[in-house]
Order: sequence, then structure tokens, then C-alpha cells
Amino acid sequence: MPRPGRLPWIALALLVISVCINYADRGNLGVAARSVQKELHLNAHQLGYLLAAFSFTYALSQIVTAKVIDRWNVNWVYAWAFLLWSAATAATGLAGSFAAIFGLRLVLGASESVAYPAYSKMICISFPEQLRGTANALIDAGSKIGPALGILVGIEIVEHFSWRGMFLIIGAGSLLWLVPWCLVAPRLPVRHTRKTFTSHEAVPSYGRILARRELWGTALGLFGGNYAWFFLLNWVPYYLETERHYSKNALAIVGSLPFWAVAVASVLFGMLADVFVRRRYSAGRVRQGFVCAGQLASCALMLPAVLVSDRGLGTFFLILSCIAMGAWSSNHWALTQLLSGPAVAGKWTGLQNCFGNFAGVVGQIVTGYALQSTHSFFAAFAIACLVLIAGVIGYWVVVGQPKEISWPQQTIADRTHNVEHESSPLFPKT
Repeated sequence: MPRPGRLPWIALALLVISVCINYADRGNLGVAARSVQKELHLNAHQLGYLLAAFSFTYALSQIVTAKVIDRWNVNWVYAWAFLLWSAATAATGLAGSFAAIFGLRLVLGASESVAYPAYSKMICISFPEQLRGTANALIDAGSKIGPALGILVGIEIVEHFSWRGMFLIIGAGSLLWLVPWCLVAPRLPVRHTRKTFTSHEAVPSYGRILARRELWGTALGLFGGNYAWFFLLNWVPYYLETERHYSKNALAIVGSLPFWAVAVASVLFGMLADVFVRRRYSAGRVRQGFVCAGQLASCALMLPAVLVSDRGLGTFFLILSCIAMGAWSSNHWALTQLLSGPAVAGKWTGLQNCFGNFAGVVGQIVTGYALQSTHSFFAAFAIACLVLIAGVIGYWVVVGQPKEISWPQQTIADRTHNVEHESSPLFPKT
């Protein structure tokens, strides 16, 4: 595959900005959690359910959105989804009850479910294996810069305009991103340049993908990593404010530091992995080694963060844990793209993200109950560490030797082929 020209890099830069917005939108409830809890008189259980709502529809919608991405132009599908999730974010600022916020978080999760299957397909189409670590790392850095800015700026907005103003400002302001994207999207490729499946052959079905142990290994690995990541994303601001007793001004800085750290680490680890791949080391083993080492190191550093009594030292361990997580987060999608191949990247990513993101549902509810029962974050941190270890088992033991899967060719009827490639006035045919 030839090296990408200027246009794919411009598109990637816009995607990085969009994923910043994506994660600011999904993480802003964590920033406003204390204020929302006070105004609506919620207990820790209810707060946990609100934080879990996003992940419920985010996970369940993955399979549907992956099929949509395979059928229609991925660049325009992504634009429509971005419009919907920005509107849901803005509308949250107008909600006046638990039920209203819960419903809008469900809409937010469903619309943002398009994101990672779309990223995976776009990167597979435009970037060769030797650059996918860097491309995925930049996307991942955006997912960490988003929460960092969300905490840093969000707390200030809450202080001056209330939590309702924060949702309205972030949601409405996000829509500006659509202007440059709509200029770039028509010029982007929508198919991989290397022949994979001919016009008379079917992309492997969900059933064939589900039969692969590698899919289940990456899903378990993603579940482990996502459990820890969503725990940090949604609960760290609340933890630092309620258990470490940081003031609002200090929280804006301290609460964003772990996310800045993992953003920088992700880019560095992604580029480092690409260096090894370019030096002819096995791409599969390189990606696999980085994700497993990252999860293990993050686990080893996370528990001391809550055990030490000094809050400065605890924050230091938390930052180190997030740095280690960058080795996982920058390479795990590159591992998935290697295993699946370009033709199956959308479907595989959708399935993997479906299973893996139930961690966001389970984790928020479990954390809420653990906090309500023990009045301490120790149990919540300990559970996150155990789930990270399960993730390592998935990536190393269940996946086994990582290599691109050779999918047996399967012909399909002409009628089915024609149906699969119908166009839509809203989503131009790929």
C-alpha cells in the first residue's frame, strides 16, 4: 500500500479534533457529577446509572453502526452521527430530571457508537500497517485530550455558567467542526486500494467473525482496558473532589493531569511500536506486547494511587498508571486492524466494541454500589485492577499468535449484492 498523501493526514487531524469533542461530550457528566447530584438530589447508585447509560446504548449499537458503515459512505455516516451526538449534549443542559438526562445519555451513546468502527475503517483504507500505530495513537491521544480539556475548561464553565451552561456551550460549539469536515469528506477514499473481496464475493458474516477465537480475545482485552478507562474517565474528578478533597480550582488542574499524561504517552508508544514494525519485527507481536505490557503496568501502579495517604503521591501514581495505559490504548486498535484485515475492519470493530464497551455499563454500576457500600474508593480501584489482568489474558492467551486472518472466499447471489450496494440520498453509496 503506498504512503498516504496530504489529504488523509488532514482528515486524520480533523478526526483527532472530533474525538477530543467526542470524549469531552461523553466525559462531561463526570465533570458535572457533583453539581448534578446536588441539584437533582441523587444518591451514588443513581449517579452510577446515569454514568452507565451512555455505555449501554454505545455497546448495543455497535453491530448496527458497523453494518451501516459497511453499506454507506463512512465519511458521511460519521458526519451525521457527529451532528446527533452534539445535539444530545446541548439538550442535556435543558434537562430537569433523572429520566431526561438518562434518556439523552442513551441517545449520546447510540450516536457515538459510529465513531470507532468509522475510525478503524478510515485508517485501514488510507494508512499502511507501518503507520497505523501512529494514526491510531493520534486518534487515541484525542480521546485523552478531550477529557483533559473537558475537566480543565468544564469546571471553569460550571463555576461561571452552571452545569447546564457547560452542556449547552460544549454541545452547540462542537457543531463548528462539521464545516471543515464537509469540505474534506467528498474528497476522501471510501474503499481500500488493495483488492480484498470482489464484487461477486461477500464480506464475512458476523457469524464467521464470531467463530474466531481472536475476536473473543480482543473483546476480552478491550473489556479489561475499557473498564479501567471508563472508571478513570467518569470517577476520577469525583474521587479527587470527595476523597482527596481538592478544591474546585485545584481540581481543574490536577484532575486533567492524568489525561494529558496518557495523551502524550499514547503518541510516543504508538510511534515507538511503528519503529519496531518498520525494523521488520513481527507487527502482531509488537502490538500484542505493547497492549499487554501497558495493561499490566497500569494495574501495578493503579492500586498504590488509592492506598497511599499523601494525596500528592497518590496523584503521582495515578498519572504513572495513565502513562502505562498509553501503551495499550495506542496499539490495541492497530492489533485489531491487523487481525481482521481492511475488508472486515468495520464489522470486527463493531463486534469487539459491542462486547468491550459493556465494561462501561458494568463498571459504573459496580463502582456506584462499591462506593455506596464501603464509602471508600479502595474496592473500586481493586476491581479495576482485576479486570485489567483479565484483559491481558484475553490479548495474550486467547488471541495467541497474532496474524492477519485469511478469510475463505464466499460468493453471494447477484440480488443480494445489489441490495447491499443500494444508495441513499442521505448516505452516498461507497
